[in-house]
Amino acid sequence: MRFRRVRGRALLVTATALALAAGCSSAGRAAAPPSIEKPDLNVAVVPALDSAGFFAALYGGLFKAEGLNVHFTPATSSETVIADQAKGIYDITGGNYVSYIQAQQDGEANLYIFAEGSVMEPGSQGIYTMPDSKVTDLADLKGKTVAINAPKNILYLLAASVLAEHGLSPGSVKFASNVPFPLMPAELKSGAISAALLPEPFASGAEMGQGAVPLIDLDQGATTSFPIAGYVVTKQWAREHPHTLAAFYKALEEGQQIADSSRVAVENAMMDLPKPFGVSRQTAAVLALDSYPFTGGPVGTVDKVRLDRVVNVMQQFIGFPSFSISSMLMNGG
Repeated sequence: MRFRRVRGRALLVTATALALAAGCSSAGRAAAPPSIEKPDLNVAVVPALDSAGFFAALYGGLFKAEGLNVHFTPATSSETVIADQAKGIYDITGGNYVSYIQAQQDGEANLYIFAEGSVMEPGSQGIYTMPDSKVTDLADLKGKTVAINAPKNILYLLAASVLAEHGLSPGSVKFASNVPFPLMPAELKSGAISAALLPEPFASGAEMGQGAVPLIDLDQGATTSFPIAGYVVTKQWAREHPHTLAAFYKALEEGQQIADSSRVAVENAMMDLPKPFGVSRQTAAVLALDSYPFTGGPVGTVDKVRLDRVVNVMQQFIGFPSFSISSMLMNGG
């Protein structure tokens, strides 16, 4: 049974948010305050709607206002940039929590989650097929190939939860990993894959561009209102750049607040993304939005209870070992 997507939610649009969200980031370099240890930052973020707070801050000039020159690199997933972050190629990255937690457990990196990015809302993450597909129900996915952007990541976790709740083993589905989101619609249309795990804005883009249709919304059951993405630094980087991190966090929190209160700001941010990630005005208008947590507290203020949910579901569906999320929190939770 196909579901009808919820196209966003009613949001408050303020004049300040609109002014900050208009157009791309301002030209010129920011003048760094004396306390900023590193004004030029390389930041890799997954260019999905989960990162709308970051893009509202980037294109609204909020990082520049704090004396930071942020050089943005689109990431296929957080899993694909963790190694480079550990090497110091990226200062800050943003993406799904599952890959970060796995890297921490495996000793691939020693990370702090210093800010939350998004919490899933209805319609913002789903499984998609084509209208002429023989896959019309979850049961039809047995033995079929489903594209995913990274192995055993947040989208896998969400899909596994929904499959299990409908009586299907996740192992009965063939997950084709490391497929970039922009390539999934064409793969669907060609028949190379039977379904795709797509977040916004790629979901709406696939619907409007290739005629893809939603099979099921992943915001349900055990993963309703699930925490999706956040921002991390290595613990060494945090120790060496405390003022830089504080400045980045301040701008990001402002971006989160804008994204959570202004639909127009989010739409503008998604349209401003570089090709092939940016969306048209028509697609932006139908995006189903996440919620974007912000706290007003010091750097590293996150909801530990919310992040514990990620670990619990990882243990349930991918056999993840015992793990304390507090080991990744700046304030210890």
